[in-house]
Amino acid sequence: MPTVPADAQVTFRRVTSANVSEICELSETLTDEQRDFVADNGVSIAEGFCSESAWFRGIYADETLIGFAMVHDGSDWDDGIDCPGPYLWRFMIARPYQSSGFGRRAILQIADRLRARGIRELYTSYGLGAGSPQAFYEKLGFYPTGGMFDEEVEVVLSLAER
Repeated sequence: MPTVPADAQVTFRRVTSANVSEICELSETLTDEQRDFVADNGVSIAEGFCSESAWFRGIYADETLIGFAMVHDGSDWDDGIDCPGPYLWRFMIARPYQSSGFGRRAILQIADRLRARGIRELYTSYGLGAGSPQAFYEKLGFYPTGGMFDEEVEVVLSLAER
């Protein structure tokens, strides 16, 4: 995978016929433990196209594809997401680009977009164990709601102005 400078601009791009295969292949870069905690990008993209409430994009650092994000807007329970607000349904950064700040910057951009729409909270969930993204979300300020989503810990990030 290409080397990307740490100061590369993080952007989101639609999933298209030109990038869908490459986005799907990113799942293969994760460790076995990490793959236990996030659905394959191909499955996520299929679910996104089947949902009227999903916003899903490839994550780029400059011109290099580095990850995938999908947010459910919280308005449609038909997808099995029972949440009082937007839910970070899927999020992954390819293994070679982890621990470089790109994931943090992508989440903060998502938070800024939601905040600009008057949204006050962003929810997500994670499983526990080896490979869990728990520490990543805690460092970003997500905290447990006390609820569970399936067998995962539900967490929320306050989007109040900082």
